[in-house]
Amino acid sequence: MIQSPPSAETLDRLAQVVGPKGWTRDPAEMAPYLTEWRNRWQGAAPMVVKPATTQEVAGLVRICAETKTAIVPQGGNTGLVGGQIPFGHEILLSLARMNRIRRADPINGSITVDAGCVLDTLRERARALDRMFPLSLASEGSAQIGGLLSTNAGGISVVRYGTMRDQVLGLEVVTPQGEIWDGLKALRKDNTGYDLKHLFIGAEGTLGVITAAVCKLVPRPKDVATAVVAAPDLEKAVALLHDLQAFTGGAVSAFELIPRIGIEFALKHAQGARDPFSKPHDWFVLVEVSSGVNAGGMASLLETRLAAALQDGLARDAVIAASLSQAAQFWRLRDCLSEVQKYEGASLKHDISVPVSALPAFIRRASAAVRAAAPGIRPVAFGHIGDGNVHFNLSQPLGADPQKFLSRRRDIERLVHDIVADLGGSISAEHGIGIAKKDVILNYKGSVEMEMMRRVKAALDPLGIMNPGKVL
Repeated sequence: MIQSPPSAETLDRLAQVVGPKGWTRDPAEMAPYLTEWRNRWQGAAPMVVKPATTQEVAGLVRICAETKTAIVPQGGNTGLVGGQIPFGHEILLSLARMNRIRRADPINGSITVDAGCVLDTLRERARALDRMFPLSLASEGSAQIGGLLSTNAGGISVVRYGTMRDQVLGLEVVTPQGEIWDGLKALRKDNTGYDLKHLFIGAEGTLGVITAAVCKLVPRPKDVATAVVAAPDLEKAVALLHDLQAFTGGAVSAFELIPRIGIEFALKHAQGARDPFSKPHDWFVLVEVSSGVNAGGMASLLETRLAAALQDGLARDAVIAASLSQAAQFWRLRDCLSEVQKYEGASLKHDISVPVSALPAFIRRASAAVRAAAPGIRPVAFGHIGDGNVHFNLSQPLGADPQKFLSRRRDIERLVHDIVADLGGSISAEHGIGIAKKDVILNYKGSVEMEMMRRVKAALDPLGIMNPGKVL
């Protein structure tokens, strides 16, 4: 990792590239860029630069390569593993000013945007075109496309549409040498050698700076039905997913797990939260099915299959949203789960994935393991079970000392991750590696795989100036 600070001359040269509106060294102005939004990491940098064009990014990177100055690219600063935070003498490169929508082609089903374009802006433009950009997550009002690509973000619709990697046709990237790679082709078929865009997606800014992307658009759903289902157990919840996928022909667009403890936290701390059922149940799934045909048939289809599920023992109770406001109420229960845990004290968070069929085994085994290690610990397992991704969060025992609980992070994390590995899963499903897990992955990736990653890094960024100390 590069440790020497950039000289005053280098900082002046960088400032000249972006002009007076494109940089700051004022501590108060820099503070929002240097603080991770959950306050887990506090960074430091000599300068924040905010280029407005790809050419400016290239000019900045060329100076940094010449002077061996490290760079941390940053999108909306919504990352959860510290990959977007500088920790010393790195220049922070914010893409926020690069927020244009360059071109929309609804017939081709594509839209070209700058890396700093906010996800919600892209989704709104797609709606105006009677199309949809399917990535959806809680931070869509501030998360930027470049950051979402760099972390290969997931969200609630992966079960049907895939991760961010699946939403992209082409990229524009500034290399660590300051060259511009124009890979902005809006093609679904291009079999002319290595598919270079996939090197940069999920690389967390360690191989170059993503400056623009060609994103896919899909037909906008005209008919959406939402339901909350009480599942007898986790196995039945997974079986219900399989059943609904088969019955609807793959029309399940979201399938989210909510545990009883999550409902209790929401009822206690989230304004307006209501239990969907009159009787308590241990496990809930939030189901959404959608179609491009505006015929009102999805609710009827869902009602038919859930009635069969009740008879077959795959469900104990179910309620289908009768209005958009009721559907929003259901989603509020799911969306508030991270927020309400804050009021229950310290928590340890694990973003893991296993094969969908192994989810019940994971949740049971991991819950038992952490309870044995820390009596009174409260597992809150929720999230995207439709694609095998569970947020296995652990709230502190009631009355426990928060710092003492957090001091056990590594030991408890190892228990959870060992079970994930045993079930053929991943220790990071959608949040990335950043700084939080760069040492942890050494326990779970083989030496050949790690060496291959290091070789790619050395080949593309031989000076090691791109986001040093992250991922590897």
